[in-house]
Amino acid sequence: MRNTSIDDVDWIERDVVAMGNDYAQGFVLAPHQHRRAQLLYGATGQMHVSTQDGEWVVPPQHAVWIPPETLHAVKFVGVTTRSLYITPACAARISDRVRCEVISVSPLLRQLLLDAVDLPLLYGSERECALINLLLLELGTMPAREFDIPLPQQPALLALCQAFLLAPSIHDPADRWAKMMFMSASTFRRHFLQQTGMTFSAWRQRACVVSALSLLIKGKSVNEVALSLGYDNGSSFATMFRRVTGQLPSFYHPV
Repeated sequence: MRNTSIDDVDWIERDVVAMGNDYAQGFVLAPHQHRRAQLLYGATGQMHVSTQDGEWVVPPQHAVWIPPETLHAVKFVGVTTRSLYITPACAARISDRVRCEVISVSPLLRQLLLDAVDLPLLYGSERECALINLLLLELGTMPAREFDIPLPQQPALLALCQAFLLAPSIHDPADRWAKMMFMSASTFRRHFLQQTGMTFSAWRQRACVVSALSLLIKGKSVNEVALSLGYDNGSSFATMFRRVTGQLPSFYHPV
């Protein structure tokens, strides 16, 4: 199925419903939720997914897992998607993920996603069921990628985090944030860890990596991205980027 809504077919008695959609540049899906879990795969372009718990950048050839009943919004940057909508019971069998996660997509999983979209709505032949079963097995083995930015619930800290995401800098000191929060440096660091589940320095680095992903996908050079984030040169940035993502920045640069 293509360019339709899961709400129109959610009633179907199948564990998995597959569909494809094309979105215009900059199209935004307002906050919404599904009864089923969703695997949202971007065959092209880039997606930004946000929930009350954080934000995720989803590069091309990656997917985001969205658990059942998770309120989320999505911004699409020239994206052709393939989605799986999976019943809660089936989702629980293949994944214990309780929050959104960006996952890698193997060549096999990618081809299965493409083929699943062309299945009849009421699939049921031996081949069709085998394809869906293999798809679910492959999905269950895919590793998560650390492309999320957890956000705090405390309003003052949330405002600081959101301001940072607009202009991230790898050298932005924790002491500055502590002063803005009227806290000592040690109290601020404890508070930040409690609110986000990450140390301030790890969160700052993660935010810079996710920001870099967006810029690289848009075609910015590695040196340009490095300098915009406060790195002295492209080499030091590339070393950090590879340590966090497992890939060199050039991997995400359009050909």
